[in-house]
Amino acid sequence: MREVNLAGIDLNLIPAFEALLRLRNVTRAATEVGLSQPAMSRALGRLRETFGDPLLLRVGGSLALTPLAETLAPKVAAALDEMRALFHAPDFDPATLDRTIRIAAADVQTIMLAPPLIARLQREAPGARLRFEPIGRDIVRRMEQGSLDLCFATVATPLPPGVLSEALARDRLALVMRRSHPAANRVWTMADYGIFPHATVAFFGDGVSDIDARLAEAGIQRRIALTTPHFMAAIAAVAASDLVTTLSANFAEKFAPAFDLVLGKPPFDDRLELTMVSLRSRSADPVMRWFRRALLETARDVYGAEDAPPVRLATPARTPSR
Repeated sequence: MREVNLAGIDLNLIPAFEALLRLRNVTRAATEVGLSQPAMSRALGRLRETFGDPLLLRVGGSLALTPLAETLAPKVAAALDEMRALFHAPDFDPATLDRTIRIAAADVQTIMLAPPLIARLQREAPGARLRFEPIGRDIVRRMEQGSLDLCFATVATPLPPGVLSEALARDRLALVMRRSHPAANRVWTMADYGIFPHATVAFFGDGVSDIDARLAEAGIQRRIALTTPHFMAAIAAVAASDLVTTLSANFAEKFAPAFDLVLGKPPFDDRLELTMVSLRSRSADPVMRWFRRALLETARDVYGAEDAPPVRLATPARTPSR
């Protein structure tokens, strides 16, 4: 048999070839693979040209395989099975999972989501392991290297090309202070943000904040007395001082009784839309597809069942901090 240029092979011929070799009948083979009889005859002609062999010969009233075709028949059947398996995603059973899933997160996500999420994994995928890691500027590189699967963000987080942000849950921003704060019993205005010292949460140390951008539009500049990468530290600092902070209402409500805090509505749009971010190139991974669904359902249990916003692709935006 002559050497064949694989780049010139039409893979659509393989199902037709297997049916011809097995059924030894052009009409029946054509019906099985969904071709007309003339189209199947043309396919047989192309196969004969490719292999340099007649493959099927008429003997009496039927077709018989040539010696070469007899040799090829089991190989073609096996190759077709392999091709079907290649394009058929295997069923995924979480109970068989043995894998560490790595997520870049702030303490607010680990505190709010890790307990119910690990409880679910213990029930459905006891071999799964969760590893929460710090948020940093190298998140995308870590994802590309495979050392990170997912990270949390907000809908305003800037995303580079190739990254997919999927809606997770809706929250609200809350203005948080201790109950004995001198301004605890008033409705805050934008001007109040420029009077009292603030605790903020920032991950990158660049001082860029959506809140400060909103205040700047109103000609207000707030005084930052404490900057920390931990939301829990901001809560604790506010409880022990006259600092105020603006962060997740769900998170603040969880600790308000223990820290004797009061929550107010900020004098600007308080919507906070949470997302989970991953590489688009790995979005078809059956393990991560299942995990993202489990994470979404867990987040909606924690934050409420309100419908989340749609999937958002990467667009330039300002890096948020609180």
